[in-house]
Amino acid sequence: MELLSSMRFAISLLTVISIASVIGTVLKQHEPLNNYINQFGPFWAEIFERTQLYSIYSAWWFLLILAFLVVSTSLCIARNAPKILADLRTYKENIREQSLQAFHHRATANLTGDPEKASRQIGQALVGAGWKVKLQRRETRSGVGWMVAAKAGAVNKLGYLAAHSAIVLVCLGGLFDGDLIVRAQMWLGGKVTYSGGGMIADIKPEHRLSQANPTFRGNLLVAEGTQSSTAILNQSDGILVQDLPFAIELKKFIVEHYSTGMPKLFASEIIIHDKETGERREARVEVNHPASYRGIEIYQSSFEDGGSTVRLKALPMNAVTRPFEVEGVIGGATQLTNGSEKLTLEFTGLRVINVENLGDPSSSGADLRKVDLRAALDKQLGPANKPDRKKNQRNVGPSVTYKLRDASGQAREYHNYMLPVDLGESSRIFLMGMRESPSEPFRYLRVPVDAEGGLNEFSRLRQALAESSMRELAVRRYVQRVLDPSRPDLKDQLTASAYRALSLFAGADPEAKNTAGLQAVANFLEANVPDAERERAGEVLVRVLNGTLFELLQIVRDNAHLKPLGADEATQAYVTQLVMALSDAFFYPAPMALQLTDFKQVQASVFQVARAPGKLVVYFGCALLIIGVFAMLYVRERRLWVWLTPSELGSHASMALSSNRKTMDVDREFEVLRDKLIGSQGVR
Repeated sequence: MELLSSMRFAISLLTVISIASVIGTVLKQHEPLNNYINQFGPFWAEIFERTQLYSIYSAWWFLLILAFLVVSTSLCIARNAPKILADLRTYKENIREQSLQAFHHRATANLTGDPEKASRQIGQALVGAGWKVKLQRRETRSGVGWMVAAKAGAVNKLGYLAAHSAIVLVCLGGLFDGDLIVRAQMWLGGKVTYSGGGMIADIKPEHRLSQANPTFRGNLLVAEGTQSSTAILNQSDGILVQDLPFAIELKKFIVEHYSTGMPKLFASEIIIHDKETGERREARVEVNHPASYRGIEIYQSSFEDGGSTVRLKALPMNAVTRPFEVEGVIGGATQLTNGSEKLTLEFTGLRVINVENLGDPSSSGADLRKVDLRAALDKQLGPANKPDRKKNQRNVGPSVTYKLRDASGQAREYHNYMLPVDLGESSRIFLMGMRESPSEPFRYLRVPVDAEGGLNEFSRLRQALAESSMRELAVRRYVQRVLDPSRPDLKDQLTASAYRALSLFAGADPEAKNTAGLQAVANFLEANVPDAERERAGEVLVRVLNGTLFELLQIVRDNAHLKPLGADEATQAYVTQLVMALSDAFFYPAPMALQLTDFKQVQASVFQVARAPGKLVVYFGCALLIIGVFAMLYVRERRLWVWLTPSELGSHASMALSSNRKTMDVDREFEVLRDKLIGSQGVR
């Protein structure tokens, strides 16, 4: 009992609860286990799961500590409240005269007038100053004496009770509005979590909580033009379905953005349909401005895609795949077939606004070989608030996110922008991102925009590069253009070198060893050229490669009835980016890249619906806590005694003051009271 009701024990429990609450605030609660594995890794994810850090506020150890804190604080109040209340009623007027001499603040003086008259004058002066006063008449050897006992600042001790009571109320209100009631229904009422799939309407009653559930807090997703009346309560091992007494229809979702791309306003215009009466009530829900109906608060939590339709066009990344178009709904999936290879296309996300920082146009092109990619691309597509360089925040338009899942179930995630991104200096590129897992950043393939504003030229050049006849024609035209007419003996050697370079780049050379692009050229140089001559040979080989690719591009443009490219700096920059994109395309892990060509956005609003009757208890507890802390810190309890006995000149006064806190203010107050009550002749 002494341990439970001790202040140190309660403070220790409160400290542990505070630390656990900080963890619960930083660590997202009730997320799917895979999210934690991706974030922390399998080892720490399992440790956190065993210690129930993913659901701290419903963990058995947290509830046990909270229960002990309530019991400890309640016992502390029960043990000290009678003493405090009794002390508040007493004036301690029976204190002896000799005891007054032991106080730090004391004084004596001789007053005119008899003790009774002086005591009444002193009492009236103290009452006028806000003190509570009690007079006591005593018989002494020298005659009748009077004790003036006064007190002020008794609220200080009431603050002690208020602060401790507040802790109990806040804990009880938190327990009532938390998962405790829901857990009790699972332990005693036969309710179990649901971890399967399917329609919400098909979920069985053992997974549903009734409309009479006294307290809950769940999420409700409603797409524009639809309505819903069932909230989802996330649990560590599944979900519970909470039926509501009304349905929420979303008329319109409104979102406004800052210049950085961060949303600054979420608002939902809704219609509440009462199931029992059929009443329709319109309301507007904003962040920090909830709507309330039948004791249930409706909060604006976030927003998601509500089933937008998208149209994608395939950009082939190999010689086998042909262009095609596919349509789908965000959240849905479709099957793709490429001969014997089958892929599942999952439409995962659509973002209409993408504000990125394009303030540093000096970064190099990105590739998909994980070669210095993050450092290069992060300068272009990193956070929009980087302080280390000049900002150029710009909306780069819509983007689509999708997954391609193979027959074994393994999936890669892709993120492609609909519009080209202008990086300055006439450099406009399409960005096509890819990552192996959600824990990794996206790595982007950069494809330059052709004169038509699209990717047709890249696609045609990619197909031509895979055809041996087109490569041979490009080599012949290159040799014819660069060969010195006075050295016809070099024709065969130049032709062989040019064809070898182009074949290596296309991945068609036997020595390419299943590699292509610039990586195949680099491997060839390392295997066949000595170190001392490798740099010079590399420059020559790259010059020849660029020349043959330029001729191949001119052939492709001629077949498409386009004008040939001129030999200027703009063309050189375009061809350089095109060569880099072709090289990186060999490492693209999918047979095609899907480009967003059209979409119809449908917004969905995520509401948090909560029935929290314990919040009034919590609010009252918070008010008590504020009052109690203020009273304990800023209100001083003081007691004053003036003992008056008869003397030859009238009466003799002995004065003493006590306070629960020794401060300079108490010293000044005593001096003022001494001068006012017994005169400045009093001796301290």
